[in-house]
Amino acid sequence: MKPLAISVLSIFGVLLAKGADRIHVEGITPRISMDSLETILLVMASSMLVIATFAVGSMVAAYASASNTASPRTLTLVIADDVSQHALSTFVGAFIFSIVGVIAVKENYLGIAGRFVLFLLALMVFGIVIFTFLRWVDRIARLGRLGQTIVKVEKATEQALEQRRKAPTLYGMPLNSLSASGQAVPAKRVGYLQRIDIAALQSLADNAQSRIAVAVLPGSLVAPGRVLAYVRGDYQARTDVDGELVAQAFVVGRERTYYTDPRYGLVVLSQIAARALSPAVNDPGTAIDIILTLLRLFALWGAPQNEDNHQNTKYDRVEVPELSVRDMLDDAFLAIERDGSGAVEVCIRLLKALSFLASMGNDTMREAAVHHARRLLAYAERGLALPEDMATLRELAGFMEDIEEQALR
Repeated sequence: MKPLAISVLSIFGVLLAKGADRIHVEGITPRISMDSLETILLVMASSMLVIATFAVGSMVAAYASASNTASPRTLTLVIADDVSQHALSTFVGAFIFSIVGVIAVKENYLGIAGRFVLFLLALMVFGIVIFTFLRWVDRIARLGRLGQTIVKVEKATEQALEQRRKAPTLYGMPLNSLSASGQAVPAKRVGYLQRIDIAALQSLADNAQSRIAVAVLPGSLVAPGRVLAYVRGDYQARTDVDGELVAQAFVVGRERTYYTDPRYGLVVLSQIAARALSPAVNDPGTAIDIILTLLRLFALWGAPQNEDNHQNTKYDRVEVPELSVRDMLDDAFLAIERDGSGAVEVCIRLLKALSFLASMGNDTMREAAVHHARRLLAYAERGLALPEDMATLRELAGFMEDIEEQALR
């Protein structure tokens, strides 16, 4: 859409230049020869075409680098880079403007004042191109690099976690133990649940005087036969809920998404660390960086929040389960525990991260962290060759066991 809008603006610019001829200001405007203006526009047209081609090639190389060095699941974040898309649109727009200007000059469409106005517009476009190019060069030098890709995944996951912290049940009611009853609504297709239209479910429940209990969260793998929700009527409810309409409120796609599925970002970060720990890459430093990134995200999740930032229930007829902290830690650390058990530096950093999580004061987080520390020790028993390394790990794990014992007293 941006190139189309720029095409319209280019035509408007030529018409604006033609309008300058009609106000008869030839005596106060400098004379710009047709040849000079044509040369400037032709140079701009040829150079913009080359730069646009170069931009496309650089972006494709950055996309390939992100897929090869990090994870193919990061490609959507890299492609969504606003600076690169804006730069490419600017280069293509400058090319379109110069072509439109050349046509106007070749056809003798402009007079003295019009040529001067078109000359000023060409200088303005040229200045925008230079500024955009300098800004884009700085971005493209980092786009697709492993460190920058990790930062993008962390930011996307942080946004998703922050949104879910504010609305643990997506502005619905908490799911209780008696909710898994009533009319079961199964999925109709295979894929990942990407989004739930809670407002639509609330409307259906209101009309039918019923309650809807959501059985799956965004990110869950669904298939025909898996229950998406349970519908149960209120006392003396007269209307049944159409299961087809309920199923339509659950958007299923081929891939998981970052911003509605906080666990997906944790999975992708874990996959990046697992790739770094593979024998082909052998980069434990990246795995350690990922552990620190995951620690920051879990610290954000477990931090206390103000009551003003907490959700207000908007949908009182829809019950939604909260995210499981145990599942979140599984997403983040299972692969790192398995693949990093042979690198003592990775094990030490992971145990320290787990000890921080265990001491945050969150009982569920503590239990999950202690569970993963025990798994790591079991893996390390097979992966580490030196008894001294295992002694170091047991000492760190002993601190976590002390935390667990104190919490149980």
